[in-house]
Order: sequence, then structure tokens, then C-alpha cells
Amino acid sequence: MINLEILQRQEGWREEGEAAMTALRKGFYRQEITKTVWEVTERYRELQAVGSGAYGAVCSAIDQKSGSKVAIKKLYRPFQSKLFAKRAYRELRLLKHMKHENVIGLLDVFTPDPSLDKFNDFYLVMPFMGTDLSKIMKHEKLTEDRIQFLVYQMLKGLKYIHSSGIIHRILDFGLARHTDNEMTGYVVTRWYRAPEVILNWMHYTQTVDIWSVGCIMAEMVTGRPLFKGNDHLDQLTEIMKVTGTPTQDFVQKLQSQDAKNYIKRLPQVQKKDFAAILKNANASAVNLLEKMLVLDPEKRITASEALAHSYFETIHDPDEENKAEKYDDTFDNMDLPLDEWKCMFGIVLNSSFLVTMGLV
Repeated sequence: MINLEILQRQEGWREEGEAAMTALRKGFYRQEITKTVWEVTERYRELQAVGSGAYGAVCSAIDQKSGSKVAIKKLYRPFQSKLFAKRAYRELRLLKHMKHENVIGLLDVFTPDPSLDKFNDFYLVMPFMGTDLSKIMKHEKLTEDRIQFLVYQMLKGLKYIHSSGIIHRILDFGLARHTDNEMTGYVVTRWYRAPEVILNWMHYTQTVDIWSVGCIMAEMVTGRPLFKGNDHLDQLTEIMKVTGTPTQDFVQKLQSQDAKNYIKRLPQVQKKDFAAILKNANASAVNLLEKMLVLDPEKRITASEALAHSYFETIHDPDEENKAEKYDDTFDNMDLPLDEWKCMFGIVLNSSFLVTMGLV
């Protein structure tokens, strides 16, 4: 847990952060990959580009210490602003917090920069995943047992994440949020985006993730996306073709007057029969999906409730469905100057300071 007394030790931060980063500088090498310069420790060799996004790039590498293949993420300009620094720090702490077989965790973190004044880059090392669910779904017809197993693993991971107080949002933890925060409406990949995200439901709950899992499960069953909207409004229309027009009770819960007006203008549509849509699914799978894909997030099934559903009766093992320690987001929400964010990173980058500073 984080101790707020740390905030009184700003001078100590700088001294300890500087010492940590100076000690880390030795044993690095430089390599250019897809027009980006990577400077990593000798421990990680055979770098190969994997992909890139808005906030960073990922390479695979071989860990010379363990012999295993890992993924290394380099964040783009993590200290170009306080907002970027806060986002990067949040990602680092969230990854460190997660320790579960169904959740990607952090193996290592390092920087090549010799001092806090020159601190511009850092790298996150995670287990390398040779494939992902979208590739599996694209290249093989999933059996009923395989779908059951994969959805069970996803829900176990979500239960663990949710128990810590975090919403996953089907993305990496660079965009994860604590449950109390207000959030933007354009983050989750559109076809798997919960209706409350589209409608700017500012305080949405952890069941936002359950909607996404329901969309993925339905796609596994049918072989195609269930809600394939062309833009956010079309996405909402596609959803309501299946769930039916929202009730007045649901509309009243919306904070956005524009969202309320939009829904009131929609023609009345009846809820479709899920069994007719999911023709290849058994009755128990259909029932679970009906509970996952409920328009009102407050009436949607939770991860714990979903794991206890009869659909998983043959594989359900409560002893394997672990909970996490609560995540303390005290620092994540602070408005610190940029140099103080750098000090926080400098401490975390050296494991010897983690216990001293109360971060683990």
C-alpha cells in the first residue's frame, strides 16, 4: 500500500531516484527498429518488432537470463506532459499489482537514462504471447468445450482484476481506470464497447467488461461480430436491434441530455430471441449471454456471478478463482509536477527502493 507520508519526502525522492538510475545505466546497447531507437539492457537480445499503437511500440526479445521469449514495450514520450507521466505511472503500477495466470503481469522495468534530469524513456517487460484470441478465432472453428474454457479463463482474470477495484476495458492497463473515476467515451474497441460507454455514462461500473466478454463469446459461437457498427451511433443502433429499445428507467439514469434525446427519437424495437441469433449455442450458453448482454449495466451479471453460472458447471472451481489485493490509486489521481513524477519512476525502477518507499 502507498503511504501518504512519501509526499513529505521530496528531497529524498530525488536523491534515491538519482542513485537508482545511475546504478542502472551500465550494460545497455542501442538498436534501431522500425525508425525507433531502442536502448535496452544486455539481458534482452534478438529484438523484433511486434506492433505499435498511439502510446508506444512493442518488440519481442529473448531473455538471456531465463531463455524465454518476452515482450518489451517502449512508451512514446512518457514525460512530454504531466498527463502522459501520470498515465505511464499508472500503467507501471497496475502491471506490478497484477499477479494472476490469466492477467498479463510485469517481469521487469528499466531505463537507459543516467539521471532524473535526463530521464525520458523507460521500458516495460512482460511475458510474450505468441497469439491472441482474435487470431485463434480467425483460423479455427471453436468447439463448444473450447469456447467454455476460453470464456472461463477470461472471467477468472476479470474477477481478479475487478476484486482489486479496477475496470479492464478490454485493453492493456495503459487505459485501465479505478472504479471511482470519470472516464471518456471513446476508448474500447467499437464492436465490443458497452452501450454505457457510447452514451457517456460517466460513472460506469465493472460490468462494462462483462458486456465486452459477452460480445466476444457471441462471436466465438457465431463466427462473426454480434454488433458491427460503422460509427458510435450506428453501434448503438445495432445493439438495440438485439436488446430492444431501452426502458424509461434506463434513460433516466443517463447523465447526458444529448444521449437521452437521441434514445427518445429512436423507434420502438422489441428484444430479439437470443436463441434464434445464437443457433449453435446450447441453452445454458444462451442464458449466460442474455445475462451478460443486458443494456442496463446495473442489471448486468458480474464476473463472480458469471463464473457460478450453470454454463461452467463442469469446470467451475472456486478455489482457482482468486481475488487480488485492493489497488491503491492515491498517487494515480494526484496532480504532481513533472519532475516529481520522474522521481516516483526513479524509485520504482530500482527494486531495492520498492519496500523502502512502501510501494509493495
